[in-house]
Amino acid sequence: MATLLTPRGDETVSIVHLMAEYFPYARTGGLAEAVAGLADFQHAAGLDVAAILPLYRTVRDEEPDLEPVGPPFVVTVGTRNEEARVFRVAGPPTGPQVYFVEHLEYFSRPGIYGEGGADYPDNYRRFAFFALAAMTALPRLVKGPVLLHAHDWHTALAPVYLRTVLAGERHARSVATVLSVHNPGYQGHFAPEVMPDIGLPWELFTWQQLEWHGKVNFLKGGLVFADSVTTVSPTQAKELRTAGGGFGLHDLFLALGDRLVGVLNGIDQRIWNPATDTQITAQYSAEKLEGKRRCKAALQRSFGLPQRRRAPVFGMTGRLVTQKGLDLILGAHDLLAGDAQFVFLGSGDPRYEHALVELATSAPNRVGVQLDFTDRLEHRLMAGADIFLMPSLYEPCGLTQMRAQRYGAPPIVRRVGGLADTVEEGATGFAFDGYTTEAFQEAASQALRCYADPSRWQAMVRRAMGRDFGWERSVEQYLEVYRRAIAHAAMR
Repeated sequence: MATLLTPRGDETVSIVHLMAEYFPYARTGGLAEAVAGLADFQHAAGLDVAAILPLYRTVRDEEPDLEPVGPPFVVTVGTRNEEARVFRVAGPPTGPQVYFVEHLEYFSRPGIYGEGGADYPDNYRRFAFFALAAMTALPRLVKGPVLLHAHDWHTALAPVYLRTVLAGERHARSVATVLSVHNPGYQGHFAPEVMPDIGLPWELFTWQQLEWHGKVNFLKGGLVFADSVTTVSPTQAKELRTAGGGFGLHDLFLALGDRLVGVLNGIDQRIWNPATDTQITAQYSAEKLEGKRRCKAALQRSFGLPQRRRAPVFGMTGRLVTQKGLDLILGAHDLLAGDAQFVFLGSGDPRYEHALVELATSAPNRVGVQLDFTDRLEHRLMAGADIFLMPSLYEPCGLTQMRAQRYGAPPIVRRVGGLADTVEEGATGFAFDGYTTEAFQEAASQALRCYADPSRWQAMVRRAMGRDFGWERSVEQYLEVYRRAIAHAAMR
């Protein structure tokens, strides 16, 4: 069983994950599953693990049986005194203990970050309150020393508060901090006027700390104050240190030196296993692929496509946003007009939703679109697709390309971030470099040529299905990151 100890080796350190999303309670993308997967496997390895997220409306929809943890308490954010409460799921936990911070005005809303395609204008205040409330509540939730693992900009102020506003508190001094950057394209940029509103002194609004091109940058503040920083793939760690891949923070990522580490995410291979998956039409394995043909026929039926056994089916699932390479797909007229079928699952930017629906309307025998995402449909798409599309503009890690390989749908990916680390060109999928329609279509042509050779294609499918993307490897790597963070914190 794994353990995490203080530098003296005399006390066990508890791991506390702090995030805006956590599966199954709140989810908009891969962040929720990534954090929940890591926490679950850390718990299974014997580590003391907890997680804290806001008590959104979606939490009560998922889990109505919540119990309070202690009485309400006051959180002072700037000039405001706000009441917070902490809840947890009733009964003994079967995995990591999950806590929820309640503030009805901030979190009991229809959306997590916004509504109707627009962010909530007070997101800076909502997530600043959450971070400070969670850090204030830590002593009542976890006894002894803590390794705080914060995720993305929404929680990046937690290390800042620990080292500034809460620096005089005894419990704050025993907390070592790790900040994970899952998506550097989102950093939490706000007008400088929010500084007093989030309870931080103007002295921190400098280029060395929270200021970024005249704005407050939550992520930057967290990077400066965290003991260690991780991102979600080794290639992404390299890209963040470049002007082209650092999203305006490359100098800071460079300055972090060995405090920045890339640790590849994993997937839960107990859930994403076509041999045992109960959500798909027929189970199958690399040794017995017959079930995949039945899954393909079922996918074609459910998307209103003709059941053509030899026609290759391209699948795509995820958020319909620029990052995912939809401009390349929609611009690939030769591919879309060819003798293949396409299924798209997901929602996002209205212009992409509209474009895909128009495409399906104009070619109903070749294109199917479902904008209402469900887990069951995602499993069925993975099982039924022949080829998976993920030509991302950027992709810090990505999870769907791992699932696609496990389900025997070799992916077409752009060679960036975690896609470069998880897809082996010509062996388990197809990769290209330039973000152009021409480069994408050439990779798709290579996939189609391979698909036309049944023996070669079957060999690739079996290799892809044999890849190991389990969380166990990541748990060990994070333990080393945590130990370094604890050592760094001890030197303060």
